[in-house]
Amino acid sequence: MSEQEVDLSAEKYEKHREAGEILAQVREEAADRVDVGVSHLEIAEFAEDKIRELGGKPAFPVNISVDEEAAHATPSIDDETTFGEEMINLDIGVQVDGWLADTAITVDLSGHDDLAEASAEALDAALEVVGPGVETGDIGAEIESVIEGYGYNPVVNLSGHGLAHYEQHTEPNIPNRAVSQGVELQVGDVVAIEPFATDGSGKVGEGAEEEIFALEREASVRDRSARQALDQITEEFRTLPFATRWLDVSRPEMALCRLKMQNVVHGYPVLKEEDGFLVSQKEHSVIVTEDGCEVFTR
Repeated sequence: MSEQEVDLSAEKYEKHREAGEILAQVREEAADRVDVGVSHLEIAEFAEDKIRELGGKPAFPVNISVDEEAAHATPSIDDETTFGEEMINLDIGVQVDGWLADTAITVDLSGHDDLAEASAEALDAALEVVGPGVETGDIGAEIESVIEGYGYNPVVNLSGHGLAHYEQHTEPNIPNRAVSQGVELQVGDVVAIEPFATDGSGKVGEGAEEEIFALEREASVRDRSARQALDQITEEFRTLPFATRWLDVSRPEMALCRLKMQNVVHGYPVLKEEDGFLVSQKEHSVIVTEDGCEVFTR
């Protein structure tokens, strides 16, 4: 489809925008509630309930990443963890009829304002260059330049991504560093751009904890609890990620263990900066337009 033929007023784009409008409000209200002594579970449940109240659905469990954590951390059932003087990243998604919006913000209680500013300014610089014909590697170069200008490193093995129907991570990838082989953005592309900055080496690895899962395949399951969990997953979440605490079954951890053993679901291990250093994050979702981009999560 040529640039002229892309109808940016089509229903799918309006649903992206509706999701983004909900998400912008929820992000700010959730961030304002983060403080020392407040529980992770309180913030996650507030944000997820507010999304539903405003007419959307969570696109994935609220990610609450602390200090060296970069992604995939969400509270467990009856989690009693509270915030300390830490660097906290909130990554929140909304879907309206399967059309997604994705955003993230750093709330710094650790006294490392510059690190939080590095990812935020890198996002602003990236948004300035987004447009049709722009290569994703050039966006990564802008991100890398800003973060290194602050004296920090981008997290190079995490990237921005496309947003599709009931799919939160699709092509194209938007790197957080300069790469020689990117792809050209086109009018109508819907992408999430999310710089991560760190005072460490710039790589993350998988931790042991898993509280977020997604459907891998449908299959016949004999265990009753696992079968009930699978029914809920396929009906409510489809291919989108979900949290253990979202399952309305007895012993959800055991049900998920059985589903994982049969390769019916896969988990998302918490990603952590490999050397234990801090990570900040800022993210917006955009629609590529003829003259740049429309940020629909502001």
